[in-house]
Amino acid sequence: MKEKVLRNWHYLLILYFPVYLAAFQYIETHSSDKIHIIECALDHKIPFIEYFVIPYFLWFTYIGIGGFYFLFREKESFIKMMYIGMIGMTTFIVVSMLYPNGLDLRPTHFARENVFVDLTRYLYSIDTSTNVFPSIHVYNSIGMHAVISHSPRLKEHKGIQSLSFVLSVSIVLATMFLKQHSVFDVVCAMGLFLIAYEVVYGKLFVRIFSIWEELGYHRREKLKQH
Repeated sequence: MKEKVLRNWHYLLILYFPVYLAAFQYIETHSSDKIHIIECALDHKIPFIEYFVIPYFLWFTYIGIGGFYFLFREKESFIKMMYIGMIGMTTFIVVSMLYPNGLDLRPTHFARENVFVDLTRYLYSIDTSTNVFPSIHVYNSIGMHAVISHSPRLKEHKGIQSLSFVLSVSIVLATMFLKQHSVFDVVCAMGLFLIAYEVVYGKLFVRIFSIWEELGYHRREKLKQH
């Protein structure tokens, strides 16, 4: 039993999600009366384009399928995916608590009426315009594509690589064209990802992961001897 736990310890990383969701729910329901509005001049030059609601919602499928694939097929890639996500989402929670923020960019009237506008209205109804900085939608999209790009199994599949790139870029653009995020949210999310990428894919992480695997190997060998 202990050997199995040591071999599959990465499953425990999933426990981060209920902790994150509980923290997110807390900040959403205990918002400060003083909200710092996030915006920049470029936000008002970007038009609202409702068609981007499709890639925006595809984010959930993209992250979900990628996460399950790495969980069951590529242990090291899953660990790196989780560490990237944990760095970004924890930073987001801390920022939201210390610097309550929100947007005032969403349109109140729409030039057209179609199914995409209806989907956008639905999106607005289930997702508040508070606690948006930095954009987790952007951060996790770029993070997922990075893990897919480095995947030992997937990096040889050019079609998957190309689809992942197009989808991640579309999701990033969707956050701005749907007025879900300011350009400032997006740029800061990209900057945060670069830091996380260096931590996770840099030499330090490689060394830490190797030590952990080596310790796990020695523990398994001792268990076999007993």
